[in-house]
Amino acid sequence: MTALGAVFRPQSPPEKLRSVVRTAEEAGLEELWLWEDCFLESGIASASAALAWSERLRVGVGLLPVPLRNAALTTMEAATLHRLFPGRARLGVGHGVQDWMGQVGARAESPMTLLREHLVAMRALLRGERVTVDGRYVKLDGVALDWPPATDPAPPAVLSGARGPRSLRLSGEVADGTVLDASTTVEGVRAARALIDEGRTRAGRTEPHSVTVYVLAATGPGAGRRLAAELDREGLAPGAAPGVAGNAGDVAAAVRRYADAGADTVVLQSTADDEDPDAFVRFTAQEVRPLLQS
Repeated sequence: MTALGAVFRPQSPPEKLRSVVRTAEEAGLEELWLWEDCFLESGIASASAALAWSERLRVGVGLLPVPLRNAALTTMEAATLHRLFPGRARLGVGHGVQDWMGQVGARAESPMTLLREHLVAMRALLRGERVTVDGRYVKLDGVALDWPPATDPAPPAVLSGARGPRSLRLSGEVADGTVLDASTTVEGVRAARALIDEGRTRAGRTEPHSVTVYVLAATGPGAGRRLAAELDREGLAPGAAPGVAGNAGDVAAAVRRYADAGADTVVLQSTADDEDPDAFVRFTAQEVRPLLQS
């Protein structure tokens, strides 16, 4: 069965996170996802708190922008979370928004090369390997984690954010899963799966590769208007039909369509004007999820 999650958007102040985590835990939500968007909230700090405030909730971060991060530091943080909260952290890395990366002096000339080097180094370190590499961006000299995470039955997955064909093929080649943003349509998931598989074939990889997709969802009064406004803010054409507006049945039907297209996890993303993230989490867990179990 496809896992169902919701986003805690960082446009909400950090002090609201605890309430949302408690609500998610009590409502039975499977996954709560966080963003490390500039210049809002830290992904790792928020994930650490969310995991500590819950007992069974899985917490994802999608995404950690690699231009802001040293590969060794990112892996140390990931390994710490995986040891403190085994099986409950899902971490993704990605290019980051290039304008934001430019604002902090971290814009890479070759984002693809940087992401590849970061992913390869992270996965090797999380396997417990000692890594020496002299790449264009990632340079490690005999680096190994003193406290690597458990690797039985497998090392923790490293997810990659991807949108374009080259990034999707790269994710299939060197990542353990892919995170697709809310601009992705149902057909876009199918197309992404095909490109990911091209990369997997090229690398000779046969293990499972998870696909997580964010889906814009609006419910309650004015849902259609609010979804249309969100799409307009993001520069997305309503005719492309990403997202869903309506009641729990409408949203559940959309989740099924994304799942049938190849999504392993569907993460519902509220509109930016939603001022009650707790209510959105309860809606996802208590109204939408039961419809997917029938």
